[in-house]
This record gives sequence, structure tokens and C-alpha cells, in this order.
Amino acid sequence: MKEASVGEVLIQALEKLEVKFIFGIPGVHTVELYRALSESTIRHITARHEQALGFMADGYSRISGKPGVCFVITGPGLTNILTAMAQARSDSIPMLVISGVNELTKNKYNGGRLHELPNQTKLIKQVAIATYTVKKPENVMKVLHKAFLKMTHRKPGPVHVQIPLDVMTKPVPTDISFSPLRQMPIIVDPLKILQVSKMIKASR
Repeated sequence: MKEASVGEVLIQALEKLEVKFIFGIPGVHTVELYRALSESTIRHITARHEQALGFMADGYSRISGKPGVCFVITGPGLTNILTAMAQARSDSIPMLVISGVNELTKNKYNGGRLHELPNQTKLIKQVAIATYTVKKPENVMKVLHKAFLKMTHRKPGPVHVQIPLDVMTKPVPTDISFSPLRQMPIIVDPLKILQVSKMIKASR
């Protein structure tokens, strides 16, 4: 059975989801993603600052109608893009921010880690409409499906996916089934629509 790293499989999945552009700044936390990106059909666009990346993805989404996808490193890379994500949330713009995060396994030397934050998930929850962590290699597709559903259905907005460094390089079968989850459309009572319409017409 052929295998690839989690980073490589994620890039392949983004291709199948018809992602044409990724806005990002390479870094040590995302090197595995870029290793796979160099072999893909997705075009990479970089900037000098993560906030600029976020606004570029936001603008792309507004013009194309497709989600803007960003790659950022953990810690300051993620905090730098928060302003653009906040704007995307305010305007209901679909944006997917994929970041690294420090290892799930504990540091045996009990020392500090590169770009360490007390709790990256709690921080991003204040801005993103959802945040997911790929805790197991075999769950990478499932997490990506959830992220795209949340980001594009009902009320769109920015979604965050983080991949621990010790998970991003682990092998996973390349023949993982890829069948995007589908969400049932919202069914609205026609009488309620009529009621709201009458209220609007009667308003001053």
C-alpha cells in the first residue's frame, strides 16, 4: 500500500477540492506542506506578513466566490493573521487557515518550544467560526471535510485547522477514500417567510 506524509495527503485533498491558490509564508512549522506543494498544481502566493496573506485570501474569496486558503506557522504566524480573519468573520467570507502547532508529545527536556503559546486553540476560537486539530494521521481527510463544510455552508466564515509537527510528517495511505461530506439544505417554513416580509413592509 502506497503511503505519503500527512502534509502530502492534505495537499492532494486540496487539489481535489479545486483549490487553485494558496497564500502563505514558508516556515519550519509548515515545511512538510511546502514539500508537497512544490509537486502540486496549486499556485503559491507569498507576502511579507501574514496579515497581508489573510487580506489577499479574503479579496480572492470575494472576487472568485471560492474559499481563500492560507498556510501560516504556529505562534506569531497565526496571531499575525487574526486581523484578516476577524474581517472575514464580520463579513461572512469563507477562509481556511492551516497552521502548524507544536508537538502533541511532551518535551522530555521540559524546556520551551519554538513559538510556543499557552493555548493556540483557545486563542483562535475568539475569531474563527471553528478550529480543528489533526490529532491522528488517518483523520486528516475527515478534518478537512469538516472544515470545508463549516466554512462554506449556512453562514460562511474563517475556519482554522492546525496540524501538530509530530503528526504532519507521519505516513498515511494515499488511497484514503475522499467523499466530501454533504450538508442538508436548510428548510424554512414559507409562512414564516411571509410573516417576516409583512413585518419589513410595515416597518418605518
